[in-house]
Amino acid sequence: MSVRSPAWMRWVLVLAGVYNLVWGTWVVLFPLSVFEVAGLEPPRYVSIWQCVGMIVGVYGVGYLAASRDPARHWPIVLVGLLGKVFGPIGFVMAASRGELPWSFGFTIATNDLIWWVPFGAMLWHAARSAGAAPGEAIDFDGAIEGARDQNGVSLREHSDERAVLVVFLRHSGCTFCKEALADLRGRRAAIEALGAGIALVHMSSEERAAAWLDGAGLGDVPRFADPERVLYRAFGLERGRFGELFGLRVWWRGLLATARGHLVGKLDGDGFQMPGAFVLERGKIVRAFRHAHAAQRPDYEGLACGVPA
Repeated sequence: MSVRSPAWMRWVLVLAGVYNLVWGTWVVLFPLSVFEVAGLEPPRYVSIWQCVGMIVGVYGVGYLAASRDPARHWPIVLVGLLGKVFGPIGFVMAASRGELPWSFGFTIATNDLIWWVPFGAMLWHAARSAGAAPGEAIDFDGAIEGARDQNGVSLREHSDERAVLVVFLRHSGCTFCKEALADLRGRRAAIEALGAGIALVHMSSEERAAAWLDGAGLGDVPRFADPERVLYRAFGLERGRFGELFGLRVWWRGLLATARGHLVGKLDGDGFQMPGAFVLERGKIVRAFRHAHAAQRPDYEGLACGVPA
């Protein structure tokens, strides 16, 4: 289900499309004018420069097409932003080596730099729009009944047997996910001594999770694959906002966690999904910890202390 993009995003893409078409046409029809303005010698092979103009014009067609639905056509925006980032980087490298004069970069401001912020905002909007539709209702009882671990046991059955500390992980490549697993491994005996079991909810496939959780020393813990994030939403865990995922405190905690050996890995799951931890007993949440930001480090043992031994 596509989420409607703000009107300003559509107008930005229209302006970008028109700009690219005009600039590309100008270069094709008057290829030497840019060099004359910059006071440079004309190129030997003018046709190559005209090809650049045609490529820029084609980008304009893409932006106009993407303006109908920026969130849905985010790959076009992404390719455009990459070009607007790598282009200036390439120019600076060439100019610093003396291969191009600095005066040749006079068009970078309008061709590239002014589009960074709006294009970046569109990509962020597209990423946020990729989650569940706003207002989508999830049946909590049905979700915990339907969720099955690697042995086919439902989350509800686990909670009927004894209280369960249900830990919702971030994607498996996240440094905070790895830190959480290390914390759980270190406190597992103390948590189980309180009479609580541990269950892990993740967004990977069962096959991939079996490998990385076994490597984390928690391969025998009940785990629930939830790539569609049904359980996450049933427990009220949402996708994070910018500050919750990329704020200064998140970066600082990320550096500390990395220094302890929890290195960032490949993204496997929704990188915007927030984590959480809950004590579930007889199908009811008796205690909850919902992260205020992705870098929070819950006291899992303290959370389990609310469970009768």
